[in-house]
Amino acid sequence: GQPDYDLLVIGGGSGGLACAKEAAQLGKKVAVVDYVEPSPQGTRWGLGGTCVNVGCIPKKLMHHAALLGGMIRDAPYYGWEVPQQVPHDWRKMAEAVQNYVKSLNWGHRVQLQERKVSYFNMKASFVDDHVVLGVGKGGKETLLSAKHIVIATGGRPKYPTHVEGAVEHGITSDDIFWLKESPGKTLVVGASYVALECAGFLTGLGLDATVMMRSIPLRGFDQQMSTLVTDYMASHGTRFLKGCIPLRVKRLPDNQLQVTWKDIASGREDTDTFNTVLWAIGRVPETRNLNLEKAGVNTNPESQKILVDAQEATSVPHIYAIGDTAEGRPELTPTAILAGRLLAQRLCGQSSDLMDYDNVPTTVFTPLEYGCVGLSEEAAVARHGKDHVEVYHAYYKPLEFTVAERDASQCYIKMVCLQKPPKPVLGLHFLGPNAGEVTQGFALGIKCGASYAQVMRTVGIHPTCAEEVTKLRISKRSGLDPTVTGC
Repeated sequence: GQPDYDLLVIGGGSGGLACAKEAAQLGKKVAVVDYVEPSPQGTRWGLGGTCVNVGCIPKKLMHHAALLGGMIRDAPYYGWEVPQQVPHDWRKMAEAVQNYVKSLNWGHRVQLQERKVSYFNMKASFVDDHVVLGVGKGGKETLLSAKHIVIATGGRPKYPTHVEGAVEHGITSDDIFWLKESPGKTLVVGASYVALECAGFLTGLGLDATVMMRSIPLRGFDQQMSTLVTDYMASHGTRFLKGCIPLRVKRLPDNQLQVTWKDIASGREDTDTFNTVLWAIGRVPETRNLNLEKAGVNTNPESQKILVDAQEATSVPHIYAIGDTAEGRPELTPTAILAGRLLAQRLCGQSSDLMDYDNVPTTVFTPLEYGCVGLSEEAAVARHGKDHVEVYHAYYKPLEFTVAERDASQCYIKMVCLQKPPKPVLGLHFLGPNAGEVTQGFALGIKCGASYAQVMRTVGIHPTCAEEVTKLRISKRSGLDPTVTGC
């Protein structure tokens, strides 16, 4: 018979909500089905997905809280009479952050109501390629049919199930932002941006934080920049266990967690105790319980992600996947949002524009922030060849660091260009304060095909860190060493 809805969105995260709201605003009858499975530690949250509840938003707020601690230490240099030892209250910070997140949950509910989008707080699974079964509280079942279906269920953190005690005694980013009490001395296992961001703000809040890395930091990012990120963190209090893997986690009678790990190179085992163990070893898409095979939707058997084309369409033409569930897409909130909006516009006949996944800017909110857009140096060399790539770079000292005599030895900028004129910029990498704001501005130019000469002709805003990008005159090809730039 006639389907219940023009569009059914499975998943109430950034991409799914953006798609649903856009389609409803364009006159379609839309429904959203969303359900949050509690974490192994029992943490649950409301509508809005990872970014709002256990990702970008609480992460950035806690990162900002840590930066404020650094500003307080700088304040006496600028004439502010403040105590040297200023304690931090985790409970007060957490309550403020959690209350703000809850206000965003409510805001999303209100927006769906205003746009007349039907919202079902249910677990969803496919019955066939047009029908979805929703199971609500108490096991109540509801069948929903739609002409088009969008899968936007996102992902969840991995647990190392092969490590004894990992699930019973560890937490993930699903839990850290909802802790009522301070996590205390924390072991962060992993070297992803989630691992480094969490360890960074924990250290900045005055806690003892250790990062256990199996191999390289920030895999997929420029490795020279990634090393500078971890060097800065190490010099400012974060401990690193490099080339190590966890073996087991045991809870002691005093409630502390005893962690045993192995050094991969030597084979030697070591042990220490922590109050909290945070697993940040990657994420898996939430696709396993959707019964995709009943709809005929194909996935990558290794990644469990859904195979899609340039239109975001799956192997079933009227079923789509966006965001972290889709194979080959950046796991970033803004890309999911824009992809969702563009998909809705195409489905409503308002546009034929496709999402462009090239030159997507992003920032890692470590204590010294790392912003980038375009290719890493390694990716540029792999794509174009070493002899066809030219790199301009420089260390610099932010003006804000001078009076307080802050360490600026890792503040660094790198611009990767094609050597052949007009030397288009392939990638820009910025390590320093407000990296996200700096990178966002230059991202537009690089998206439009900016060349090295055009960046050099751009007038910098003085005195800012972003201005330093327009001063890059030093090329690695010339054999010159990086120098400190300035007025």
